[in-house]
Amino acid sequence: MNKEKNIFIIGSKGIPAKYGGFETFVDKLTERKINQEIKYHIACINSESKEFEYNNSRCFSVSVPNIGPAKAILYDLKALKSIVKYIKNNNIQDGIVYILACRIGPFISHYKRKLAKLGIKLYVNPDGHEWKRAKWNTLIKKYWKISEKLMVKHADLLICDSINIEKYIKEDYKKYNPKTTFIAYGADTKKSSLLDKDQKLLDWYNIKNVKPNEYYLIVGRFVPENNYKTIIKEFMKSSTKKDLVIVTNVEKNKFYTELQQELDFEKDSRIKFVGTVYDKELIKKIRENAYGYIHGHEVGGTNPSLLEALASTKLNLLLDVGFNKEVGQDSALYWNKEEKNLKSLIENCELYDVNIIEKYNIASSNRINEEYNWNKIVNEYEIIFMEKNNG
Repeated sequence: MNKEKNIFIIGSKGIPAKYGGFETFVDKLTERKINQEIKYHIACINSESKEFEYNNSRCFSVSVPNIGPAKAILYDLKALKSIVKYIKNNNIQDGIVYILACRIGPFISHYKRKLAKLGIKLYVNPDGHEWKRAKWNTLIKKYWKISEKLMVKHADLLICDSINIEKYIKEDYKKYNPKTTFIAYGADTKKSSLLDKDQKLLDWYNIKNVKPNEYYLIVGRFVPENNYKTIIKEFMKSSTKKDLVIVTNVEKNKFYTELQQELDFEKDSRIKFVGTVYDKELIKKIRENAYGYIHGHEVGGTNPSLLEALASTKLNLLLDVGFNKEVGQDSALYWNKEEKNLKSLIENCELYDVNIIEKYNIASSNRINEEYNWNKIVNEYEIIFMEKNNG
């Protein structure tokens, strides 16, 4: 066992991935493993206490009660405790614990000491600005910020999936002299296996009353920091005959009810909330057949749904913030939150001929193929994991 490089990953819900950025990342990292010296150990949230093999990786279950926002913190801590025990029991000399997101900062120094004593490195993915999310109250936001600071302080290496996040970590926490590196998040570059005449696709269009190439699309969590208010308001002002198709879950969502009352978007038949789509090939095809994709995320690093849009959708209209510009560069169009800015952009897009649309389509696909393909990402991770002198 000592000949293997043992990599323990905490912070995703586990594999096989059902949905979610970190879950997809861990799935792809293990599925596309090239270096056979690497042995992955993946924490998986599960009510049953068991171990299983998946993608040639050891997956171990961690059971946690449903206690609200603290559930994720408890999950990470239980996973970390289990890893320390496993390392001791199996006399592992050469390993890395890689923690995704900065949830357990106040507890990390205790575990850092234990890991250092065992000769194990601590790597952290700081994710995005979790403390900026509108869903958290002031107290939770404060916890997130403190937690981030302590994770940065104690990490041997911070792997940032966004150049802007890496810059922020280096500037905001320069007193800790953090060691950082940038490895992007990946996207699937294959086209959907569904054909335009596939019954599954036709049924979905029929039920949702949507026509191919006659809609703008949004896919993402229905939260204020994704700027749904601005997007819906501006879309309602625009003269486009196309629909705005929103793939999201709004059940029991307070923010949805507030927007409904404020914008009265139900009176505009173009605004269509269509629920969630968990079928990967179907959502890919829905992206491919959209006239354009509208992306309003402004919190966080490299956003998986943005990468998927650039890989699949012809025209991409992105909120003009550093995270999005870093990814889209000149393969996308940009809007800001000023009144009528997005409205004008949508109306301009309606005037594009097929050549302009195809130019953007090729540029965005190339951007993903060159910089964000999973094979490149996995290779970069394996190089970092196998380096002798990190930390």
